[in-house]
Amino acid sequence: MLTINPGNISTSEFHSYLLGAVAPRPIAFASTMDKNGNINLSPFSFFNVFGSNPPVLVFSPSRRVRDNTTKHSFDNVKEVPEVVINIVNFAIVEQMSLASTEYDRGINEFEKSGLTQVPSEMIKPPRVKEAPVAFECKVLNIIPVGEGGGAANLVICEVILMHIHQAILDENNKIDPQKLDAVARMGGDWYCRASGTSLFEIPKPIRNKGIGVDNIPSEIRNSSVLTGNNLGRLANIEILPTKEEVAEYSNQPEIQEMKLRFKNDQESLIFHIHQFAKESLESGDIEKAWKILLQA
Repeated sequence: MLTINPGNISTSEFHSYLLGAVAPRPIAFASTMDKNGNINLSPFSFFNVFGSNPPVLVFSPSRRVRDNTTKHSFDNVKEVPEVVINIVNFAIVEQMSLASTEYDRGINEFEKSGLTQVPSEMIKPPRVKEAPVAFECKVLNIIPVGEGGGAANLVICEVILMHIHQAILDENNKIDPQKLDAVARMGGDWYCRASGTSLFEIPKPIRNKGIGVDNIPSEIRNSSVLTGNNLGRLANIEILPTKEEVAEYSNQPEIQEMKLRFKNDQESLIFHIHQFAKESLESGDIEKAWKILLQA
């Protein structure tokens, strides 16, 4: 394992490691305005949501590592403490990247990127028409953390109005992650796209009190087939199937066939039972997986 003390390498080197490791990061595509009315549009991947009452977003237009200068977005929110945080999806990722170009002060990145500037309803900076979601925000506080190149400037924003394109909503008016098609930042020139098979669901443990991995029988916990993820899903069940349920499931053709085929080879039986259970787990049927596992 490579172990790095940030004090022993340059800031730019450690910056690269940080951004490579802490990923993917959501992107705040921030539109701001200076006191003279000049518009700026720039992306920041030091960004996330931090509360819902009040709704708070935080992004950081950090000082440039190479020369310790501040970014126009940071200067703007100090002059006009308002910002629209636009969410980036795959449809606008190239234009978002173009807007990150370090154009001179006063240059409007909406025009350079070809994105459409539309008026906000409650604040001065405009929003990006093409963005799937846009948050109109008041800046509550700006917290500089350090004075050197790479130092963070935490811009704490309260959401006062949210715009959502109808096209990304499901039949229940909830945001559909597949339709959102969000993009996140990785290290270097890399991004990732949150859609298709890269999206998956995990039942939240908060909904129930699972038995925990420590209560999984050792012969299952030490399986050569099941992964740590598999064990985590198994441990999220509250109550194991009853002996009667397990006995009833033993009549399934697949179980009968395996028990017959490996009647003289217990090790192979356990291996194939665990393989069969793994398939059920990965298709989302935890109860069936437990009924299979308890056959061995």
